[in-house]
Amino acid sequence: MRPNVVYVLADDLGFGDVSCLNPHGKIATPQFDRLAREGITCRDAHSSSAVCSPSRYGVLTGRYNWRSTLQRGIVPPYGPPLIDAGRLTVGKLLQRHGYHCGAIGKWHLGMGWQFSPDDDFLPPSGAAGSSAPEADDRRRAAWRAAFSRPIADGPVTRGFDYYFGVDVPNWPPYCFIENDATVGAPSEFLQPQLLGDNLASLPGPAMPYWNFEQLLPAFARAADRYLARRAADGAPFFLYVPLTSPHTPLAVNKRWIGSSGLNNLYADLVIETDALFGQLLDSLERHGLADDTLVIFTSDNGCAPYVGVPQMEAQGHYPSAGFRGYKSDAWDGGHRVPFIARWPGVIEPGSHSEHLVCLTDLLATCADLLDEPLPAAAGEDSFSMLPLLRRGAPIRDHVVHHSIAGKFAIRDRRWKLVLCPGSGGWTLADAGAARAGLPLVQLYDMQRDPAERRNLQAEHPAVVKELVARLKRLVAAGRSTPGPERSNDAAVDIWKADTLPGVDPAVFDDY
Repeated sequence: MRPNVVYVLADDLGFGDVSCLNPHGKIATPQFDRLAREGITCRDAHSSSAVCSPSRYGVLTGRYNWRSTLQRGIVPPYGPPLIDAGRLTVGKLLQRHGYHCGAIGKWHLGMGWQFSPDDDFLPPSGAAGSSAPEADDRRRAAWRAAFSRPIADGPVTRGFDYYFGVDVPNWPPYCFIENDATVGAPSEFLQPQLLGDNLASLPGPAMPYWNFEQLLPAFARAADRYLARRAADGAPFFLYVPLTSPHTPLAVNKRWIGSSGLNNLYADLVIETDALFGQLLDSLERHGLADDTLVIFTSDNGCAPYVGVPQMEAQGHYPSAGFRGYKSDAWDGGHRVPFIARWPGVIEPGSHSEHLVCLTDLLATCADLLDEPLPAAAGEDSFSMLPLLRRGAPIRDHVVHHSIAGKFAIRDRRWKLVLCPGSGGWTLADAGAARAGLPLVQLYDMQRDPAERRNLQAEHPAVVKELVARLKRLVAAGRSTPGPERSNDAAVDIWKADTLPGVDPAVFDDY
């Protein structure tokens, strides 16, 4: 029997924030640990990018984001859809085989809004203070017209039969979305006390009385309703749950405030997220679905450094668990993520794996479950996880990492080559690292130095050249899996020399 699939993607949850992965951590996550006792824990799993939208693209398409048009950064507010309409996604594949596919949570892959936000979507010039700027009649009329139009390229056009969630929780519009429409039309500007301080990032239209504490409970209720309907109709299903937490907004429900003991809202939100995950597991049990369901829990990238990381680390909690860097970085703290899977009767309870896994591997795994070869034009960077899940066998011998600035790293089972002098992200700016005279590439022996502290590029120039050549081949082939060559959607620059002022691009020819 083909299993149901539930895929839960936390947002900005660090590897070290899951207690079974970080025995010395200070945050207790009993529900994530419960899944680990009942399934397999993969300790060398990686998101395909160190930031949000690119990793979500990889999860659903089985393709590295840098083969698309998004080669640095993330999808912007009200941005265009990143997944091409004709591209095979996990949902589309499963729909072909009778699966009902639902998504509940954060999308952040572009909605295809049928309007261009203009000045009517911004607070009036000079509006500031403790009270919300006035949404006048003209603005309200513009918002009603804009949000009454169907969403043209959202989740229900990319492989999902049902969707409930928000586009990006800390960006406008501040409202729920169901299928291809907002749930009501925003009619007020977001309250200013909800802006900044690790809450919302941008002002904009909101539903009256909008608050961020409601998000996780709303997702839990929606997931339970979805599972109840699937239990009633008996059809196999795929439920994708991309959570909004513990990413900002750091809005914690009263029950969980102070629960971490670290005087840190991020840590409290991790615990609330863990509790929500427990609710989801309980829903599967209550509706009689648990035994027939493959559950995967992971995160889209590492912990963000701006949520009070220094204060947590001063108290002995390290969100990256000793790996170097954080969200945004090409170092492992940016993209090494928790990855736990449970499949009763197939996955050995309490098992562990040290083999490489990438979040792009879901599509090929689902195709393997269906016993259907992927088309040549799909899942170009996706390897089936079934051999690993069933018998602990390795599934890939390399993975390509990508930072927020578009900096590359390539990893095999031993070596990791980072193609920049700094972190590729926020932790150590590459321009500053280059001005300080740091080497332009970094090579680490991940078997002996998983914390990436000793750069061996000078001692092993042949390894550097070999890995650069391998990355160039993977880029040129348009795929990292076996199959015919494919085209990338845009030219791919593996060096991003424009971010290194004063460095002659010709120097990279030496590599």
